Amino acid sequence: MNQPVYPVVKDRPEQHRPQPPTFATPAEERAHRQRVLVAAFRLFGKFGFEEGAAGHITVRDPEYPDRFWVNPFGVSFKRMRVADLLLVDHHGEVVAGEGPLNAAAFAIHGAIHAARPDVVAAAHSHSVYGKAWSSLGRPLDPLTQDACAFYEDHVLFDDFTGVVLDPAEGRRIAAALGPRKACILQNHGLLTVGQSVESAAWWFITMERSCQAQLLAEAAGTPKLIRPEVAQLTHDTVGTEQAGWFNFQPLYQSLLAEQPDLTD
Repeated sequence: MNQPVYPVVKDRPEQHRPQPPTFATPAEERAHRQRVLVAAFRLFGKFGFEEGAAGHITVRDPEYPDRFWVNPFGVSFKRMRVADLLLVDHHGEVVAGEGPLNAAAFAIHGAIHAARPDVVAAAHSHSVYGKAWSSLGRPLDPLTQDACAFYEDHVLFDDFTGVVLDPAEGRRIAAALGPRKACILQNHGLLTVGQSVESAAWWFITMERSCQAQLLAEAAGTPKLIRPEVAQLTHDTVGTEQAGWFNFQPLYQSLLAEQPDLTD
């Protein structure tokens, strides 16, 4: 299998690290997006982000931007394969793949992909610390360097009305998200987006851990917040799209070594 080429940017010292790969054809890019999407599912399963059949990650098709790939309803994250993925259009029709479509996946992700042409991938699941934090109805505070990735870059959607099955509800979530990278869905869980599967998945993973860290810190005492100007400066380093993509790479490399069937 041909490996994608990862260019290195050398215009600034802090950018001397690999950048997202480029592809010669949409077919090559599609294959890469599908492999990484499956890897993201398996990582979510490994980290315990599954809650029965709930949760979904999507990636826009590189050739047909009005379509996205998504997991079929009821297939374990831990067992996901490229062959399992569904291709769905913005009307909710499955145009490739077999298996049931999660109505909530379409309601939420369809609205986000339609509203945000810059969003290539989106992730949502009912992870333990994310849903625990969501019940407090508060955005995350800048308590740690990692949490600063979300400083002034996430929102709270505070109107839980049950399982999201109506596309209109998805549009309200998309409107609340606006141009940001993440949304805390009150009494529900976390939602993250990115310009790659890698960044969207990493934002979810690190946001879940930031929720855990804040819950632990507040249980132990009164946390000290990072000053706004420092939080913004830190965000501009650890909260960029390239930083999200890059931070996913060690997890992806480790998973490839553990599960070589990932590329089958």
